[in-house]
Amino acid sequence: MAKSLYETLEVNENASADEIKKAYRKLARKYHPDVNKEKDAEEKFKEINAAYEVLSDPEKKQQYDQFGDSMFGGQNFHDFARGQGNGVDLDEILRQMFGGGAGGFNSSGFGGQGFGGFGGFNEPDLDTQAQITIPFDISILGGKQHISLNSDSFDIKIPEGIKDGQKIRAKGKGKSYNGQRGDLIIKINVAQSPEYTREDDTLTKSFDIPLKTALFGGKVEIKTIHKDITLKIPQNTKQNQKFRVKELGVLNRKAQAKGDLYLKANIVLPKVEELDEELIKILEEKLPETI
Repeated sequence: MAKSLYETLEVNENASADEIKKAYRKLARKYHPDVNKEKDAEEKFKEINAAYEVLSDPEKKQQYDQFGDSMFGGQNFHDFARGQGNGVDLDEILRQMFGGGAGGFNSSGFGGQGFGGFGGFNEPDLDTQAQITIPFDISILGGKQHISLNSDSFDIKIPEGIKDGQKIRAKGKGKSYNGQRGDLIIKINVAQSPEYTREDDTLTKSFDIPLKTALFGGKVEIKTIHKDITLKIPQNTKQNQKFRVKELGVLNRKAQAKGDLYLKANIVLPKVEELDEELIKILEEKLPETI
């Protein structure tokens, strides 16, 4: 059984309601007479609107799926529509075929409403914008963040490695209209960390070591954002000397690999008054006075 309405919208007969809607919007933009100045664009636009009027209505669609193009005298819909001549009210024809009002369509779209700024069909934007600030640790590790908005309270999932300024979409948490509900678009602001700086996938953190360890080497226990580690310090470590620890940085979600962590040595000098008097005397005599 031929069913040319689907061909008009360039979808197959098993297309979902969302697929039909998406196809309609794409074609309506393409053939809207305010945009497309080709000779047959307006007639094509009318056919697209008419096809969508039927296939977007569950009852009309069920009727058409049962009888197909036999409802148009066995013609495909394109030939049927063109055979009605210019200026014919296709809306009235559909009303007679399917019963009830078809909602109105013409060269400007359904009921003369606006379409995406082109003067055709316009669906209200139901998405809502919001922004939240999350702790630095959660931006690196991921986790949940609780949100209270317009008397609604819920948790959202924060993906590991999210960057400051990126956005998250919470499905179905936007405005509602005629049984439809938009999404909540959340801009993520990341709080600064007193310990870490971040550059893309790399983290940097300072750590303290005593002068003795800096001079003679040793081991230091360091708590990082991912886990506790033991860092080996070589002799003659300099102030602000960096040590690279692989894969303890930030997850790159595209590459699914973590960046590196750089640990920057901060050498803590002892207080002279707390040193042994004999050691102080030796240091005064033996320490070099030039660099």
